[in-house]
Amino acid sequence: MPHYDVVILGAGPGGYVAAVRSAQLGLSTAIIEEKYWGGVCLNVGCIPSKALLKNADLAHTFTHKADLFGISGDVNFDFGTAWDRSRKVADTHVKGIHFLMKKNKVTEYQGRGSFVDAKTIEVTKADGSTETV
Repeated sequence: MPHYDVVILGAGPGGYVAAVRSAQLGLSTAIIEEKYWGGVCLNVGCIPSKALLKNADLAHTFTHKADLFGISGDVNFDFGTAWDRSRKVADTHVKGIHFLMKKNKVTEYQGRGSFVDAKTIEVTKADGSTETV
């Protein structure tokens, strides 16, 4: 069983920042995340919705104010493309978080972390297997 000075449950905005800082202070650090590296806001909330909002804003501008920009013609909104763009924006930020973990030598665990006792955490992976940290 590996030993760490700090183990963080959850890689949301508080968790991943705490992991980076712990590692920067010289502590051996691990982080456990079940699903959303970077948190819910980054993956399915604030960030993707803002990307979709930007697409909608541009479509509205070019539909209703195109003449102000010297633009003419029909504007079509492809929701599938807009959705793909919102995912790409979020995924790029998630990759950045993984980069920070690697750069700062933070060990990542993918799964659900549960305390066994005060100094032991069991990580249950998606396939049902477990690992003790």
